[in-house]
Amino acid sequence: MRNRTVDRRRMLAAAVLGRDTEAPRLTADDGMTLDAVSGEILDVSPHLIIVEDDDGEERRMVIAPWATAWHGASLPPADLPIGARVVIRALRSGTVVDRIWANITRMTGIILGISGKRDLTIELDCGPHRGRRSVVVPYRSSGRIRVRHPQLEAGYLFDAIGLMDAGTALAHIPATSQPPYRAKSVPPPPPAFRGVQSKISGAAAWGDFTEPGVTYPMLESADADCEDTGRSCAGLPYLSVGSMLFVRNVCDGRANALPIIGCGCITGRFCDRCLECGTSPRGRLVEMSATSYVELGGDLIKGCFNARVGLG
Repeated sequence: MRNRTVDRRRMLAAAVLGRDTEAPRLTADDGMTLDAVSGEILDVSPHLIIVEDDDGEERRMVIAPWATAWHGASLPPADLPIGARVVIRALRSGTVVDRIWANITRMTGIILGISGKRDLTIELDCGPHRGRRSVVVPYRSSGRIRVRHPQLEAGYLFDAIGLMDAGTALAHIPATSQPPYRAKSVPPPPPAFRGVQSKISGAAAWGDFTEPGVTYPMLESADADCEDTGRSCAGLPYLSVGSMLFVRNVCDGRANALPIIGCGCITGRFCDRCLECGTSPRGRLVEMSATSYVELGGDLIKGCFNARVGLG
């Protein structure tokens, strides 16, 4: 139903604003997207993995000799547990496995409170669309988390990558360096750049949702059904749900046109930089589904890539 709503919004906006209903056209300079498969492992061996994908289809995929996997740490693909939920980067029309991430999750939000002495439990506000979430930081991971998140106290932002283990979200590695300001004090965008660029550079991140597309910070509150939207230090223009956004991975040139499927009210509070293949300008532009992110060449462990977005 949500896809139908997004498609309808895009057609109505095109009619009102005189836009083309087709997605922005990619050029010969835009690298082809990769294939991404998400689902549950039915069986795995050193050379073959069988997955039931999100559409309920059984997928048999050859594991390339160079393929690697992550399940809290790097390991051979054949050691992944049966039943694990995976995101797979695939080659050759989705038949050859290049990289696997198993039971991976991302925990992004505003810290509400912290408890515990050895293993920490952090309560997060993940925004009005995702609600609250409890995150456990195991003692063995707490040093890495604290180095890049020195302000583990209420009101500050938190962003980590880890595993889902029996329904518990375990934070293993920081996804970014914690912004030094409180979540309600997002720096304003530079006035000279506000809304005048046809393409805007910054960081693209991924989040825990499965629908292909992106969430975007600068939506009208009525359109997004969210009072917290409209914050970003990146100088983004206001757009509507259903708009098609051109997203390019600056690191390797892959590009795609993706629909805005919801409000990125937490994403817009991060005025940080991505350090992949150089340093991006400040500000997160979009948050993508894990599969959309992988299709553009992103590594789920790294958490971001330098991006350029625009309407075409």
